[in-house]
Amino acid sequence: MRKRTVALITVSAVVLALVGGLFWAGRDLFHEPTAKGVDSIVGELGGTRVLGVFAHPDDEQTVNGLFFRAKEVDGAYTAMITATEGEAGHQTPVVARQEDLGDIRRAEALKNSFNLGVDRHVVWDYPDGGVPDVDEDELVDRVVAEMKRVRPDVVVGFWPASGATGHADHMRMGEVTEKAVAQLEAEGGSYAGPEYLVYTISPTKALSMFGGEVGTFVVANQPDPEYAMPAETGKKHEGWTIHASQANFMPESYVLPTWLIYLLWDHEFYHVRDLTAEPLD
Repeated sequence: MRKRTVALITVSAVVLALVGGLFWAGRDLFHEPTAKGVDSIVGELGGTRVLGVFAHPDDEQTVNGLFFRAKEVDGAYTAMITATEGEAGHQTPVVARQEDLGDIRRAEALKNSFNLGVDRHVVWDYPDGGVPDVDEDELVDRVVAEMKRVRPDVVVGFWPASGATGHADHMRMGEVTEKAVAQLEAEGGSYAGPEYLVYTISPTKALSMFGGEVGTFVVANQPDPEYAMPAETGKKHEGWTIHASQANFMPESYVLPTWLIYLLWDHEFYHVRDLTAEPLD
């Protein structure tokens, strides 16, 4: 009996060691060695007004931690732009007629940002998948107008060369954001633009392993992050419930179940440009 007990204990120890090893190996896929851990990016930068510039409903899911903590921890005023209603998106699961999807996803975006404590959120109606074809000057002028209204000292968006996911709409909105900031700097009015541009950065090891050609493209074209902050994974889970038409997006994209992905991917990563030291051209 004693030998059997010892054997069971040994097997259990081996299983636990194996599970633990797999867990830490998985977490390493979502670790960025260049990133300094902070409680809040906005708090670290001393920001008091934050504007996110995105392309689609659910893009804000990449920055839950930043926006939730900016409001709840730092007391900042927070706002968002979403350029499209996401009407061309793939429903997963199907929750509505496809022709109604834009209305559904617009509502999902507004509800999710409200759940994050966002003070103001405008959702435009540019064509989903067609943002690169929209007149650039029109997009820049609209972003400039919203920046003048919100007067953010921190603007959050996509790195233009990669768009966090390689999506052309993301990359164009990243370009437009930078051009809007440059236009404000050139105008030199009472509000000359934000002090910081903050870019959401995707985990490089995980993308390299699971992202295929698109993941390879993103990794090759995004900068290393300087900051990592808690991702508020509880809010991310709530967000996918709110985004009912996209609730299965994570497992469809990354194979693993959502709960396991966020058990491993529990930080958000950011690259920051200090515009007080390095103005845009």
